[in-house]
Amino acid sequence: MRCIIIDDERLARTIIKTLCDEIDSLQVVGEFPNAMQAIKYLNENEVDLIFLDIHMPDFTGFDFVKTLKNPPSIVLTTSDPKFAIEAFQYECIVDYLLKPIESARFKKAVEKAKKHQLLAEKTEENTAETKRENDFYINIDRRLIKIDIPSIYLVEAKGDYIHIKTEDKNYTVHSTLKKIEEKLPDTLFLKIHRSYIINLKKIIDIEDNSVLIKKDVIPVSRSKRPELMKRLDLL
Repeated sequence: MRCIIIDDERLARTIIKTLCDEIDSLQVVGEFPNAMQAIKYLNENEVDLIFLDIHMPDFTGFDFVKTLKNPPSIVLTTSDPKFAIEAFQYECIVDYLLKPIESARFKKAVEKAKKHQLLAEKTEENTAETKRENDFYINIDRRLIKIDIPSIYLVEAKGDYIHIKTEDKNYTVHSTLKKIEEKLPDTLFLKIHRSYIINLKKIIDIEDNSVLIKKDVIPVSRSKRPELMKRLDLL
């Protein structure tokens, strides 16, 4: 984890730097005697963790936190215990260390910062995945049209073209069923025939080797029927 230290006292910065050097996963990439110098650095560089003193001349630690648009994990370092409640109103502040800082307590704060970072990364990945599963774009007559994935109920291959049927409108694009299938979340869609992909939640009825979706009767291949029945049990 790349970290910086912000404290107006040189001795305090030295102590925190020494504690950081005892932890292999920490890399101190900057030390700053005031918040303004740190802000200039952060405008051009990214870090994972900030050790931040609350009491600094002209610009307090809380003032500094408010300037950050996408703050990393922050561990406050102070000799004043009275700001602890205020500190934890900020999601980015993961711990509150009282000076003099003990080594064991410092390591515990670093572990909290690691967990906070992992959670943030996981949340970001989930957000990206959700966006991916919500829509994609198709090219029609040199126009990019956004398709809302949950609104799709049927995808049909006909020769070199794909028919995409949605709740609002139908589209025909020059593509392959395989390429469209890669864009659709398998939690929602299933290829039930070499020419058809269906939205499992849009099924109205199943009879013999076919399914009814809207007014479309779609054939189910013999090899795909067991998978279809298995997936329906999960809905």
